[in-house]
Amino acid sequence: MTSIGILGTGRVGTNLAGKLSAAGHHVTLGGRSPQDPTARAASRIAFADQRTTARTTDIVINATPGDSSLDRLADLRTELSGKILVDVSNATRDADDGLPGDLCHPGSSLAEKLQAALPETRVVKTLNTMLFMVMTAPEILATPPTVYVSGDDENAKKSVTGLLGDLGWQPAWIEDLGDISTARATEAMVLVVPHVLRRHGFEPFAVSLAR
Repeated sequence: MTSIGILGTGRVGTNLAGKLSAAGHHVTLGGRSPQDPTARAASRIAFADQRTTARTTDIVINATPGDSSLDRLADLRTELSGKILVDVSNATRDADDGLPGDLCHPGSSLAEKLQAALPETRVVKTLNTMLFMVMTAPEILATPPTVYVSGDDENAKKSVTGLLGDLGWQPAWIEDLGDISTARATEAMVLVVPHVLRRHGFEPFAVSLAR
């Protein structure tokens, strides 16, 4: 059992919290304040503010909005020191219809910015190339999906790969791309997402490799 903190109480955060808790992990869901009503709806899961969540858990998942994640997590540098930070967010500016638009960090990535801002934290990028429901139920897709992993620390990536297995990802579906700089490629994949959503709505899909 691993102690996992999840920063963010939206659909992504609560979805991950439920599945990881069901897999036997001790999960703390971190909201903006102790009174966050969204997180309190999640049974069997502890709840705390984000600073406490980051300080008291071993692996922390960033499920906060990507356009504000860098400032938010940089403020938690002390709490995140020595931890594994799993970044599942995409940093984009919203288009007029509220769907993802331009990248906030062209030529770089949110994951790289986080690693630079948090030098004592081992950042791993993953799960950012699919709709949220696929993160915890990849088997719902007709075609075997791909989940990409990027990070500088090999042991951290092994730990995250274990968590991906708990979420239902088979080893053959996990693609280790290399160091944290490779996250700029997977983060750029979000540019296809709004076009797919406008045509098909929120039907589950992932941006995957076909071999």
